[in-house]
Amino acid sequence: MTARARSAALLLLFAWLSAACGASRVVYRGGPILTMDPHDRVVAALGVEGNRIGAVGSEAQVRAWAGDRARIVELHGHALLPGFMDAHSHYPGAGVFSVVEDLNSPPLGSVEDIDQLVSRLAGRAAHTKPGKWVVGVGYDDTLLREKRHPTRADLDRASMQHPVGILHISGHMAVVNSRGLEALGINTDTPDPAGGRIVRDPTTGEPTGLLQENAMNALQQRLLTPSAWDAWKMVRAANHLYLASGTTTAQVGLADPTQMRAMNWLSRLGLIPLRLVMWPGMETEDQMLAGKFRFHSYNDQWLRVGAVKLIADGSIQGYTGYLTKPYYRPPGDDPSYRGFPRIPRKELIERVERYHAAGLQIAIHGNGDAAIDDILDAFAAAQKEHPRPDARDIIVHAQMARPDQLDRMKRLGVIPSFFSLHTYYWGDRHRDIFMGPERASRMSPAHSALERGLPFTIHCDTPVVPMEPLRLVWSAVNRLSSSGRRIGEAERITPMQALRAVTIHVAHQYFEEDQLGSLETGKLADLVILSESPLDAPQHIDRIQVLETVVDGKSVYRATP
Repeated sequence: MTARARSAALLLLFAWLSAACGASRVVYRGGPILTMDPHDRVVAALGVEGNRIGAVGSEAQVRAWAGDRARIVELHGHALLPGFMDAHSHYPGAGVFSVVEDLNSPPLGSVEDIDQLVSRLAGRAAHTKPGKWVVGVGYDDTLLREKRHPTRADLDRASMQHPVGILHISGHMAVVNSRGLEALGINTDTPDPAGGRIVRDPTTGEPTGLLQENAMNALQQRLLTPSAWDAWKMVRAANHLYLASGTTTAQVGLADPTQMRAMNWLSRLGLIPLRLVMWPGMETEDQMLAGKFRFHSYNDQWLRVGAVKLIADGSIQGYTGYLTKPYYRPPGDDPSYRGFPRIPRKELIERVERYHAAGLQIAIHGNGDAAIDDILDAFAAAQKEHPRPDARDIIVHAQMARPDQLDRMKRLGVIPSFFSLHTYYWGDRHRDIFMGPERASRMSPAHSALERGLPFTIHCDTPVVPMEPLRLVWSAVNRLSSSGRRIGEAERITPMQALRAVTIHVAHQYFEEDQLGSLETGKLADLVILSESPLDAPQHIDRIQVLETVVDGKSVYRATP
């Protein structure tokens, strides 16, 4: 081939490559594009090339970047945002109801009394081999007509041929029948474990079947270790629920070695079409630090290990959250009851110092303000012994954080992640039963955090409540309970502030703000298209529809017309 022929061939090849490159470019236009960038820009067009954002700005700017062969996606007035990022949940727990009985009460489910609950479990027992566990999830004693927990005697009515176990909606307590107590080796003489309680009949001393916090550990290990087929059913169901909600990054909020290995392989095989951040539990992290469990992600862009997860107290609505002042209407006969810590203060401080010294990010579940005091003391002690800038430690839920505690978080660089949907699902009961009007008005204090310049995220804690980022944003903006009552007017935030708390602030929490969380040039193309802009519909953000979800530049969910 002559030099001239070679030159012509190279020019043709270059032209073909250029055309192919142009054809791989996509331009979104025709609707508001909320960037979540540092200036909260709303722009007219967005360009994507492959799995990256290539241009953001006016339509003329983006079209000039894209060239003539780009594919145009008309938004038709719909809104484009960064994909929602899950600040805290328990993926793939959203799929749990594909394998266990759903015992939720309205507005989440339909179980209204203990007879209905027993009937549901009896129906499942009828199709379960004798001797196998019958499992239900999501019961809420405060929503049942009887206003009490079921007992072992109630669950015995469902079956005496099966061990029966049901998990409270909070995830912090459970009830088992007589056969279940026997299977767990729990009887009158069994002592309460540290950080947990076996609730007993005050007259006979016999276990009632209710197990709180660490007393339910053995039960959780049995109930939450599904078969391979059930685990795959949960993953498949969870994938759909997260993507249909516009969520592009999910969290495995308390991972053990089996989960971590399974998620790594499933993601590697392309069976999990969204990004995962895994938080190992403290026992798992101890194994990792000791070299007894080694984990290497196949690709950090799709699956990565984040913070080590600890649990300092329990659930306010389960009366196991640890408070500095008594509950508004305490359970039982003790007017001074204020819950209890799940990890003793001394052990909590020692563990946090050890993990911090190892260079780990730390996320600690803390609902009650007494638990938050212990957590902040532990973070402060760790920083004093082993100073480390930008550790980005997290308090998960931070539900009853006081103003002085928010000030400490700001000084320590701690990120609160608020479970803002509590104001919708449990707000009335926090006001009337658990916390009283004054404390309930301050729960999940997002506006107070903003006043202090304290970065925060908000989350759903799925499967405690469904993965519904738009309802979550609506709740932070409006703070309405399920009865329509306002819970804490002063803690409301704007739609843009709430949207940042499910996008760019979550990316910051994950040390991923350079790659995800906003629509900026060079970032990964994780997107969600909504039926309208939340900025235009603050009162009904919860009714906005997710039309399409894009992960890594690929459409992975489209709503059925």
